[in-house]
Amino acid sequence: MSNSALKRLSDLELLALSVSAAVTKKYSIFKNIVEELEKRNFNNNKIYEALLQSYLFAGFPSALVSLQKFQKLTGYLPSKKHNNSLSGISGVDNAKIIYGNKLSKLISNISSFSPELAEWLISEGYGKVFNRKNLSLYERELLNVSMLASLKFKAQLFSHINGAFRCGAEIKTIQRFILNLDYLKNKSFSAFGIKVLNEFLKLKSKD
Repeated sequence: MSNSALKRLSDLELLALSVSAAVTKKYSIFKNIVEELEKRNFNNNKIYEALLQSYLFAGFPSALVSLQKFQKLTGYLPSKKHNNSLSGISGVDNAKIIYGNKLSKLISNISSFSPELAEWLISEGYGKVFNRKNLSLYERELLNVSMLASLKFKAQLFSHINGAFRCGAEIKTIQRFILNLDYLKNKSFSAFGIKVLNEFLKLKSKD
């Protein structure tokens, strides 16, 4: 990706693209994006949080590699007491913002094959991780859309497109974050994401 191409993207678009590059092992592109964010004096805490969050979707091995590469590129070191959880907001509260009245059905469905994952979804995902500072739910959901489109997890992408929309993201914004995945030099990522977005819009038109 050329530097001129990077300059056309907003900070949040670059952040989303950096995480998608990391989880798809496009490490040379990841390096270019992080360097561009550094030039903009972008808050490294936000990059750290975005990469940390990726373990929920891409797993611990991916997050460990991404965070290590980020540290080598920037020298960033989080505080040993990096507990920046927000107070007064529970995992259930966050999940309700994302899923609305569909949350109970989601939990019931997951509980039918894994009660542990149903519990961890709330306590780990929407509690311990999504409840942290430095990234808003709006920002986190747009990052998730980008990441899940690149990982091609259909059901999860559909849910987080809905989550981004419920957090205030306009459809054209969600679409732009998906189309930005073309910068990763694999058009199948954006094609997959747009297909799921169109399915979301079709279902939404029936509401």
